[in-house]
Amino acid sequence: MKVVFIASSLAIVWCMRFHPMVRRSYDRELDTFRHYFLVGASFALALILHEKFTVQEIFWAFSIYLEAVAILPQLVLLQRSGNVDNLTGQYIFFLGAYRAFYILNWIYRYLTEPHFTRWIACVSGVVQTALYADFFYYYFISWKNNSKLKLPA
Repeated sequence: MKVVFIASSLAIVWCMRFHPMVRRSYDRELDTFRHYFLVGASFALALILHEKFTVQEIFWAFSIYLEAVAILPQLVLLQRSGNVDNLTGQYIFFLGAYRAFYILNWIYRYLTEPHFTRWIACVSGVVQTALYADFFYYYFISWKNNSKLKLPA
């Protein structure tokens, strides 16, 4: 699964950077989110909230915190543009669904494993899924009405 995830992520990055049709859809004026604040805040949080004070544990916590908020620039860009093409909408939906299934997995593991204590991953997963909630609402409304997905600007 990790190999498929990494390969598909690389394919998506390649498409965004080099595929002519996808590349020309980028609008620099709408994409003004300062992502470096997310990186800095995630690292600071990892230094403060971690399970053990080791380099590996701090970087693990940093990656989990960053993953939880990494979708924010995309969601803000979609909100500013107001229009979401079908492929982007499907991609964002499945990213959020993937995280929601993780939450179900954590609940199952908490109930069945005697010492399941990955609280950092659980809290971050809930935060990440909550960030998708607004998008999910508009996604389901457009699906129900069989119309193009439009987000309020």
